[in-house]
Amino acid sequence: MKLTGAQIFFECLKAEGVEVIFGLPGGVLLDLYDEMPKHDIRHILVRHEQGAAHMADGYARATGRVGVCLVTSGPGATNTVTGIATAYMDSIPIVVFTGQVPTALIGNDAFQEADIVGITRPCTKHNYLVKDVRDLARIIREAFYLARSGRPGPILVDLPKDVINAKTEYKYPKNISLKGYKPTTEAHMGQIKRAYTAIGKAKRPMIYAGGGVINSNAAKELKQLGEQLRCPVTTTLMGLGGFPAPHELWLGMLGMHGTFRANMAVGNTDLLIAIGARFDDRITGKLDEFAPLAKIIHIDIDPTSISKNVKVDIPIVGDCKDALKKLLQLIKESPIDDLEKIRKPWLDQIQKWKETYPLAYEQKDDLIKPQYVVEKLYELSEGKGIIATEVGQNQMWAAQYYHFSEPRTLLTSGGLGTMGYGLPAAIGAQAAFPDRLVIDVAGDGSIQMCLQEMTTAVENNLPVKVAILNNQYLGMVRQWQQLFYEKNYCSTCLKIAPDFVKLAEAYGALGLRAHKPDEVESVIREGFASPKPVIMDFVVNPEECVYPMVPAGAAMTEMLLA
Repeated sequence: MKLTGAQIFFECLKAEGVEVIFGLPGGVLLDLYDEMPKHDIRHILVRHEQGAAHMADGYARATGRVGVCLVTSGPGATNTVTGIATAYMDSIPIVVFTGQVPTALIGNDAFQEADIVGITRPCTKHNYLVKDVRDLARIIREAFYLARSGRPGPILVDLPKDVINAKTEYKYPKNISLKGYKPTTEAHMGQIKRAYTAIGKAKRPMIYAGGGVINSNAAKELKQLGEQLRCPVTTTLMGLGGFPAPHELWLGMLGMHGTFRANMAVGNTDLLIAIGARFDDRITGKLDEFAPLAKIIHIDIDPTSISKNVKVDIPIVGDCKDALKKLLQLIKESPIDDLEKIRKPWLDQIQKWKETYPLAYEQKDDLIKPQYVVEKLYELSEGKGIIATEVGQNQMWAAQYYHFSEPRTLLTSGGLGTMGYGLPAAIGAQAAFPDRLVIDVAGDGSIQMCLQEMTTAVENNLPVKVAILNNQYLGMVRQWQQLFYEKNYCSTCLKIAPDFVKLAEAYGALGLRAHKPDEVESVIREGFASPKPVIMDFVVNPEECVYPMVPAGAAMTEMLLA
């Protein structure tokens, strides 16, 4: 029996286990949307296509499954580019389906035509233009396989209207074999043994883990490795939750706004064990002074990431989980003698760094400190929330003061730094976990970039909680202006802003506000108790800065401290 392209599309999604699509219809997609009610797949109508891409991304980060969005041609497709680039930079598996004009009109500047394949080629893992309905099932199968395998990433599939309408026999491929695409998942045992030999000789080792640990579901193995080696652990922003915090071996986050002890440790370690991280500039600072005393082991599934930014001594290509399991087996077979004695001086030094400059702030009786709000969010959620963030100071305070003990509980735009990411990502996570507490820690600047998606949350009964750290500035840009541009606050003041409480009510959500520190807890409790989406507006100290801070071009040990 022959099926239309629209019917094949939904059969393929069901075969991939897709439960929800985030989308917005348009002319070339009408046949797909006509077919949609016949299939048991939830569709969440967004208010802007960027929101659809971010929702798919948040869903993917929170669940570990592939997120899916569906948008129309032309501006509908181009509106997803920011979301696609966000997922690409952070290695997040999403499949973006875009409508396209009929194949006969491609290249003729038809109404709502855009070369979305060409536009997104630099920010997708791979993309497709489907030219024949007979290729549709195979391409969708390949798209999901590519999105989730190897180093994950976004895949775009462009669907011309005539392909959606055409008919062919439906057969979904069981197996996929792509010429030239054979990701190495099994770590080489010889390299694992070399790494373990180096670990046995090290006196001041440390583990530096990234988002790859979370993508490969290797948090359990990472914890075991740290504990069995008595080795301190730090992570990137993307790796938060990959190692439990608090923990006696936990250093906190590394990098530009990392903890004093983590950054000092990387400057003094003699062996850096990098796992699922890519040595980006926010982590390394001045390259020739990054881990200057260390031999470096690097485990990563992407061979192009190894020695790309920092030269490593022992490269291990493979899935993090597989590599850590093999390393743990070696530890079991040949444990290191006198490990506690060997590690004690190093761990004692780290404890001194922790006591010398801990993360700290002073909450007085007048202005609300944003750090205090995040700590209260952590306390009142009992550390069980899924936290999305926008980008900027709010993001860094969330990373520093909400102590992530489980993977997939922080959803944040790390590589691209996308303002507006947090609310739609939180909606995506809430769609996956309707009974969990999902919080978007936001700034008053970034929340306005995708705030229209509050309607999506209200309409779909997705009770996300938005905590706005309202400092009336583009806070992180203002901080740089304060520290490096003689307080020339050019174009960063946001004193003309909406009343977020009234705006929440206009959307049909609950709006709450705190002006004073003693109002913070009651606002959070009321917001958490509400069955509705909530915007909590915390009017915070306008000139509070994020510390520690490593200035651009400085070494990680050259921190500005509050």
